[in-house]
Amino acid sequence: MIKNLLSIRSYSTKPTSHSHSFNQLVLPLRGVINIRVGDFNGKVAPGECVVVKTNEEHLFTADQQARFVVADMQNLPNNIDASQQIVFAIDRSLSRYLAFIESQLENKINEALEQNMFQMFNLLLAEQPLLAKVDDRIAKAISFIEQNIAEQLVIKKLAELACLSETQFKKLFKQQTNMTVMKYVTKLRMEKAQALLTHTDYPLQIIGERVGYQEPSAFSRKFSQYFGFSPNKFKK
Repeated sequence: MIKNLLSIRSYSTKPTSHSHSFNQLVLPLRGVINIRVGDFNGKVAPGECVVVKTNEEHLFTADQQARFVVADMQNLPNNIDASQQIVFAIDRSLSRYLAFIESQLENKINEALEQNMFQMFNLLLAEQPLLAKVDDRIAKAISFIEQNIAEQLVIKKLAELACLSETQFKKLFKQQTNMTVMKYVTKLRMEKAQALLTHTDYPLQIIGERVGYQEPSAFSRKFSQYFGFSPNKFKK
């Protein structure tokens, strides 16, 4: 029986077509991987995951400097197993967790911790919305939004980052995420606010500021609109 395993790997510039008797997921940390698997033949970058299912013929190439987390898995989470999507965008939580996996695996051997890391990895995979591979221009804007969620975010600046007109940016963003730009921003802000209310004892003013609302009343109003109850009630 194949053991569930996480590892850090690089790939040769000399491709060899092959298959495995287990599922394999490849998630770039740095650099880009070129892959041919199923109907997909293209590049996979950091912030994305490529799925190679059991006995599926595939071929990889990448620069020697590129690094990837590779997960050999007996079974895939239901959301991935049932999907025909080969490459999908991963969320910020899983992306950050990959950095921890890399640090741990490159510095220490601890079998118990490695097993627990795999279980956490599996749980985070099960939470992925399996959004399609995102256009690089929109991915750049999304990364900026995630890193600056406490700041004032305006479509004009995001469109400039994506090198698109405001109209083109809004249209492409909705095509890629199934949400308008501001609905996406609000979703991230409210999810972070909910997490801060649950896992910290920060006052509401600080939480509001951390998710982009300088006035506590504006934060409370938006939170209530989004969840149907006030942040004070949620915290109790």
